[in-house]
Amino acid sequence: MNLRDSNIEKLKNRTFDVLIIGAGINGAVAATALAARGAKVALVDKGDFAGFTSQNSSNLVWGGIKYMETYEFPLVRQLCMSRNHLLRSYPSAIKEIRFFTNLGKGFRFSPFLLYCGALLYWAIGNFFTNSPRFLTPKQINEDESVVNTEHSIGGFEYSDAFLYDNDARFVFNFIRSAINYNCTAVNYMESLGSVRNAQGEWQTQLRNTRNGEKFEVRSAVIINACGPYVDQQNQVSEQTTAHRHVYSKGIHLIVPQITKNERVLTFFADDGRLFFAIPMGSRTMVGTTDTRVSSPETVVTPEDRQFVLDNINKRLNLEKPLTEADIISERCGVRPLVIKSGDKNNKNEEANLTWMKLSRKHAVDVDREKKHISIFGGKLTDCLNVGEEICAAVQQLGTNLSDAKRKWYGEPHDAIRDEYLHQVDLMELDKLTSDGASEVLSTRLWRRYGAQAIGLLENIREDPEMAEPLIEGTDYIRCELTQAARREMIVTLEDFLRRRSKLALVARHEDLKQSHGIKDACEILFGKDAPERWKEYFGEEL
Repeated sequence: MNLRDSNIEKLKNRTFDVLIIGAGINGAVAATALAARGAKVALVDKGDFAGFTSQNSSNLVWGGIKYMETYEFPLVRQLCMSRNHLLRSYPSAIKEIRFFTNLGKGFRFSPFLLYCGALLYWAIGNFFTNSPRFLTPKQINEDESVVNTEHSIGGFEYSDAFLYDNDARFVFNFIRSAINYNCTAVNYMESLGSVRNAQGEWQTQLRNTRNGEKFEVRSAVIINACGPYVDQQNQVSEQTTAHRHVYSKGIHLIVPQITKNERVLTFFADDGRLFFAIPMGSRTMVGTTDTRVSSPETVVTPEDRQFVLDNINKRLNLEKPLTEADIISERCGVRPLVIKSGDKNNKNEEANLTWMKLSRKHAVDVDREKKHISIFGGKLTDCLNVGEEICAAVQQLGTNLSDAKRKWYGEPHDAIRDEYLHQVDLMELDKLTSDGASEVLSTRLWRRYGAQAIGLLENIREDPEMAEPLIEGTDYIRCELTQAARREMIVTLEDFLRRRSKLALVARHEDLKQSHGIKDACEILFGKDAPERWKEYFGEEL
C-alpha cells in the first residue's frame, strides 16, 4: 500500500484534533506547526499539494517595498522581519538577491527619491541585507547591457530574496515535514461540507476525486485554508466571516535566459506596476500582470501574453524581440486579496484604484463557538507567522498542544548537514555535473531533500548513472525519482513535472513528450498505470 492509500485509511478510522482543508502554503504551515507541537492533524486538498495559487507565485520572498508608496510601514516592517526570518531559517532554499531597477523618463518619482526610499526600506528591515546602491544610466548600461537605457533617468539596486527552486517544491517540503510529525495528509481529497454533531464535533464529508469514494472524518476544529476558495468553502459549511476575498490575476512567461547575472531586473510596466525578469536557472521568468477578476479560475489570454512581451521588449536590448515562439511555459494564478466582508466591490474608477493598492496581508477569522478558523490572503513571505498564529488560535479553542514551544520549521541540524557533506567529499560527488545545472549537485540535493539527501547519495554510490539528468538542460537527476516514487504522494504526471520538480516550467511541452527520461520516469512512478497517466497529461498514447 502506498503512502496516500495508507493515509486515506487513517482518515477513516480516527477522530482528529484539527482538520485542515486546503494544502497550499497556509494549510501546509498550519499542518506542520500543529503536528510538530502535538496535535492530531489531518490535511486534505481537492487537488494536489500546492496545486493552485501556491504554484503560481513570482518565487520572491520580499518585504513589500511597493507598499511603502501607500505608507503601509507596519506591514513593510512585518514582511521584512518575516523575510529575514526565512533567510535565517532556510539558508539553502532561500537566497538574498539583488533587484536592479531602471527608471524611464516621465516616471512619477525621481531616481534619487526612490533610492532614498530603498535606504529607508533597508533600515526598516534592520539592515539585514546588503545596502542599496544608486545607479546612473551609465552604471546600468555597464552592469547590465541587456537593459535599454535610451530613455533612462537612472535607477537603484536593493536586496530582497527568492526561492532557488519553485514555490510548489517549498510548500511540499512543509507537507513532508508535517507527515514526519504524524500529520495525515492526502491530496485529491475534496471536502463536500461540514456539520457540527450533538457532541460538538465537526463531521466532514470527503470525496476521493480519483475514484469517487466518499466517507466521513471527525475533528474538534476545522481550519479553512482553501486560498482563493475560502469563501466558497465557508458557504458550503454555512460559515459567516468578517473578511472575504477579491481576486487579482497574475501571469508569468518563462523564456530563454535573458542575463547570466543572478539578479532580478526590475521595471515599472506601462500601467505603473512593478514588472520583473526573474532568474530561474537556465531560464528567465517575466511578469507579472495585475488584472481584476471575479473568479479564482483564470487562464492566460492573448492580451496577457502581449502585455508581458510588449513590456519586456521595450525595456531590454535584445538581438531579436521576444515573441510567443520564445515562450517555454506559462504560469497563471490569482492573488486572493483580503477585504472586510462589508466593503462594497464597486466598479467605478476610484474603487478600482483602491483595489490596485490592496496589499497581500493575511487575516485569520476565528469562530470560537463553532471552533472554526478561516485563513484569508497571505503570501509565502509571511508563512511562518501564519503557522504561529494558527497554533495560538487552536490553543484558544481548547486543543492542547503538548509541545507548544517546539520549533517546527527550518533546515536540519548542522550535525546532519556535516555528515552529508562528509559523505559528499568521500564520494567526490561534485565532480559529477549535470547538463544545464547552475550549481553543484550536492548543494541542490541538500536544498531539496535535507536529511533525506543522504539516502540519495547511497543511490548514486551504487549506480553513478543515477546522477545523470532526466532531460538534457535541466537539473533534475534520475535518483530523485526513487525519492519521488516512495515519499512524495505523486498521483498524476503533472504532480511530478510541475510541482515536485519544475521540469514543466523549464522545458517545452513537446520536448518533455519526446524525452526518453520522462517516459522512464512515468513508468517508474506509476508502473502498470503509466500509459494512462501519460495519456492523461499529454493526450496521446505512451
